[in-house]
Amino acid sequence: MNTNRHFRLRSTLAALVIGAGALLMSSPSRADPDFQQWINSFYTTAAKSGISEATYRKAFAGVKSPDPDVLEKARYQPEFKHKIWEYVDSRVNPYTRGVGQQMAEKHQRTLAALERHFGVDRSILLAIWSMESNYGAVLEKTERLHYVPRALATLAYADKKRAKYARTQLIAALKILQSGDITPRELTGSWAGAMGHTQFIPTSYLLYAVDADGNGHRDIWNSVPDALATAANLLKKNGWRPGETWGFEVVPPRGAGDYVGQTKTLAQWAALGFARPSGKGFRNGDQRAMLKMPAGANGPGFLMTKNFFVIKNYNNSDSYALGVGLLADQIAGFGGMAQRWPRPDGTLDIHEKFELQTRLKELGYYSGEVDGNFGSGSKAAIQTFQNRNGLHPDGEPTQLLLRALRN
Repeated sequence: MNTNRHFRLRSTLAALVIGAGALLMSSPSRADPDFQQWINSFYTTAAKSGISEATYRKAFAGVKSPDPDVLEKARYQPEFKHKIWEYVDSRVNPYTRGVGQQMAEKHQRTLAALERHFGVDRSILLAIWSMESNYGAVLEKTERLHYVPRALATLAYADKKRAKYARTQLIAALKILQSGDITPRELTGSWAGAMGHTQFIPTSYLLYAVDADGNGHRDIWNSVPDALATAANLLKKNGWRPGETWGFEVVPPRGAGDYVGQTKTLAQWAALGFARPSGKGFRNGDQRAMLKMPAGANGPGFLMTKNFFVIKNYNNSDSYALGVGLLADQIAGFGGMAQRWPRPDGTLDIHEKFELQTRLKELGYYSGEVDGNFGSGSKAAIQTFQNRNGLHPDGEPTQLLLRALRN
């Protein structure tokens, strides 16, 4: 780019950013000259990646300042980890199973076509959809969505820890916009740029996005077929094995902790005393699997096959992949875990959590969703009940509280 053209472009972009009207997908705020300067200067990098001046203008029309909500969410990223049973309870429960089965019926033709084309079981796709966006419900909460180019530019400009990631994702987001798959107003996502029903970051979108409904656009925001096909494409391209499960729940024998992380054939695991709770044998003894015991030595065991690790390409977390597998089994009608997690005494399992919320609702204390999750509404209802019945008003769901409700 020659010097004169570079100067004219920078001047044009500066005028555009400073003089634009209403912000796109953002709250009113004062112009930030330093942020505008960063946007202007970043065009040189974007242009080297093939982003046209017209696309860049369109992407940043009306963007005057960093997104303060993005910076707040970036700062508040708690490091603590939930216990595995708390994580699974919140994602694998009667509510998520029920909605998944409804969606299986509603999108039966689409799911059948995706199974045939990609070889990925429909229940796995439904479980991922649930885990990522609560079957699209997250997208309806527009106040929580961010305009992706502004969000990523904010991180690249103001968050040193995420700047490299954000620059890479911003270029990818601009390529999505340039492709014509989505309009700027629809290019929304999380504070870190995860987008659509299946929460793809921009670089993953460019690798795996699919136009499954045949309308000429790869639209994971508004098209369920496109979103589920994109998820299926990711799994297939990362080695999904059609017709195979993600893993098996097993009853660990004494000393099983010594084998955690080891990989053996299913026949070898059986010879060591690892058995399925149902008593059924392993159909393919030659299949290899790794032992995981996410709750420690006192909890259930899982023999994870190749497909478990393929799921981790979506989210590199054992808890996430286990949640997908367990929910997929329940959506498919295979039932839940046979063994109990080693919960602390007095705490509730997921079925008891649902019962507690249901009883509170029937008695008029609670008006929210019966979903097994105890947020502010559930805790306020518990405290009201406790106060009226002479119990310590700590707002905690416990066995003691459930017994009081039953009585």
